[in-house]
Amino acid sequence: QVQLVESGGGLVQPGGSLRLSCATSRNINDFDSMGWYRQAPGSQREFVAQIVRGGTTNESDSVKGRFAISRDHRHNAMYLQMNTVKPEDTARYYCNAKMYGPGGRSDYWGQGTQVTVSS
Repeated sequence: QVQLVESGGGLVQPGGSLRLSCATSRNINDFDSMGWYRQAPGSQREFVAQIVRGGTTNESDSVKGRFAISRDHRHNAMYLQMNTVKPEDTARYYCNAKMYGPGGRSDYWGQGTQVTVSS
């Protein structure tokens, strides 16, 4: 059983900073990619940032330059450093992990952590 647990969400003022964490139940080196997604009420879940096995990162245009994704193999954790947050960043943030094998792709999700940026 694969478990992903997010933490670090909360209330933050516009322009402030927050760091989200994703703890995994297994070695993160087992995952081919990991990433963060977010979903606001009444909207679809959207991509935020991704880090692949080789270390290359990708960020959505809306967060590029403000958010940074990273990973820690020693602690089997992934992070999202959120700086200069905006009200439109308000959403529930989900940790995602992907594994590719002969049988196809497997996706794993955490339960999410709420981030609220006050106005």
